[in-house]
Amino acid sequence: GFRFMNDGRHYTRLEQNQINKYDFTNGEMVSVLLDGASLSNKKGFRGRISRYSFSHDESLILISTQRESIYRRSSKAFFFVYNPGNGSLVPVKESDKVMYATFSPDGRYVAYVWDNDIYIFDASTLSTTRVTSDGAFNRIINGAADWVYEEEFSMSRAFEWSPDSRMLGFIRYNESLVPEFTMTMYHDDLYPEYRTFKYPKVGEDNAIVSAHIYNLEKNHLREVDLGDMTNMYLPRIKWTVTNDMVIFKMNRHQNHLQLFKVGQGNSAQLILDEKNEYYIDITDDITFLRNGNHFVWSSEKSGYNHLYLYDMDGKEVRALTKGSFDVTAFYGVDEKRNCIYYQAAANKPSERHVFAVGLDGGQTRLLTPGRGTHRVQFSSTFDYYADTHSTINTPPSYVVYENSGREIRVIEKNDVLKKNMEAYALSPVEFFEFKTSEDIPLKGWIIKPVDFDPQRQYPVFMHVYGGPNSQEVIDSWLGQNYWWFQLLAQNGYIVACVDNRGTGARGEAFRKMTYMNLGHYETIDQIEAARYLGALPYTDSSRIGIFGWSYGGYMSSLCILKGNDVFKAAIAVAPVTNWRWYDTIYTERYMRTEEENPNGYKDNSPVYFTDRLKGSYLLIHGMGDDNVHFQHSVEMMNALINSNKQFDNYMYPNRAHGIHGGKARLHLYTKMTNFILNNI
Repeated sequence: GFRFMNDGRHYTRLEQNQINKYDFTNGEMVSVLLDGASLSNKKGFRGRISRYSFSHDESLILISTQRESIYRRSSKAFFFVYNPGNGSLVPVKESDKVMYATFSPDGRYVAYVWDNDIYIFDASTLSTTRVTSDGAFNRIINGAADWVYEEEFSMSRAFEWSPDSRMLGFIRYNESLVPEFTMTMYHDDLYPEYRTFKYPKVGEDNAIVSAHIYNLEKNHLREVDLGDMTNMYLPRIKWTVTNDMVIFKMNRHQNHLQLFKVGQGNSAQLILDEKNEYYIDITDDITFLRNGNHFVWSSEKSGYNHLYLYDMDGKEVRALTKGSFDVTAFYGVDEKRNCIYYQAAANKPSERHVFAVGLDGGQTRLLTPGRGTHRVQFSSTFDYYADTHSTINTPPSYVVYENSGREIRVIEKNDVLKKNMEAYALSPVEFFEFKTSEDIPLKGWIIKPVDFDPQRQYPVFMHVYGGPNSQEVIDSWLGQNYWWFQLLAQNGYIVACVDNRGTGARGEAFRKMTYMNLGHYETIDQIEAARYLGALPYTDSSRIGIFGWSYGGYMSSLCILKGNDVFKAAIAVAPVTNWRWYDTIYTERYMRTEEENPNGYKDNSPVYFTDRLKGSYLLIHGMGDDNVHFQHSVEMMNALINSNKQFDNYMYPNRAHGIHGGKARLHLYTKMTNFILNNI
């Protein structure tokens, strides 16, 4: 919740329609920078402030109102430039909502996307320049990611300003050949609404992408020559401190990544070339140093994810981190102290700590001692940081530290919540480890009933996600599901979770061994985990159930089908039921296409094994799910019917992948709880 200011000591927050300024060291409010109520009906401003950002020198504030979500990360809104100095308010575009309005570094310009084209608003002259003119719905997108890039490359805005504010780099998506998908939405009208958007499923055409640079001074637009762009991705664009654009280019198999630097001409210089026998995950773990000669980059080339210093010719200068552990977050480069900050599972896979290490690869300094999970947010100058710390049995606490590690103040210890936990007589979550029949050590956690009696035999309820590089067995607060798991434990269930092969923080070999065979090893491991739990002296092996959502729903479906002699019941929420119906980027990263890997698809998609169902199966899906389409559950129903298998089904009209809005979540968890009580 901190938006740090340039001085590194103050931060701002949007609270009750006000942008308030605070002192980070003592938490005291310094001033109200903007009261949204004072803008009512001014220059067309209506409603409340949705979001805001500052110009680089903090002299102007870009505010949005009436924000409207589109997909997971995308949105559109009315944007205004507010000048705190004279109180002026200027609309970026008067007549309509726009996407991704962003200040240029000098604060003079605001670039945005409207109707799939890029525009630049000059806040000093109040004039607007149209950068592109070929944008068209479901055909051409300029400067905004298409659906699959937004979802699977975690990007939405597809343009970036150069540091000198003279150029705007962007990606153009030609999605004319991408097949369309239509969802049906119900709004109490005579006819439903049909929403159609481009969604490339496995093996289908992706958008044809290209990189472009617009020069504001010359009013000149050019396309960058990146060589052969057949079946290529452009998952990131960045700028160096010397105003060169850096473009990430990746092949469709996602195992060959190249970084190109683009100067004044159309040609691009290769500055990094990385290959992997499996795949390469795209991250933002890159920082160009102010000297213009080096950058920090993360890579799995050692078998673990680590940070490296490279020169601008793509030569490794040195490894900044090393060892048999994964770096799990990169917080940035502190050039004043000549070091970097990062989070890693250095002590054990189930913990996270934050470290500093010199750019010379010297001494490593631990910033967050003690067990559990630490996530930090540094001030803009790295002089201070806020540490969010929790364990699996302790809710988060928030503490401010100086860079030296000296504690400055406590923001929140969650003492009220801790007292409530005592009042509810909850059970501690315990970690355990076991070895499978293949001698693979797997880690898990378990919750036993409060009045646990080792002489009794309890039913077991397992929770699973299990997807690539995910991790559920971590010494960190479990959040919302914690309370549901405790409710089940109070109703006499043992609740457990095990991380299967393919999950994270145990090195590349462990997390990528499921390559080309998603679901195979994961299902074996979950079945073996159920057998292990069922063999404990205090469990009833005839009463084991499993629950998962999304990839977890895919896993719970496979488990009750392939493990029909182990699992009595399963709940699958928004599951993938056939990898053929999921998107190109995610699925092909791990499986390649069905044409290249027919057995991988056939052997591990639940729709092909419905004849094996013996236990109780609850299938749940949001009908407005733009991610894992309702199609997956409909086809699963068809397969179950064709196999003459009885099952339970709940569908949520208009709800997306998270099934939220109104009372949907309460309704969903009530249904799942009753299903567990009645079937396990």
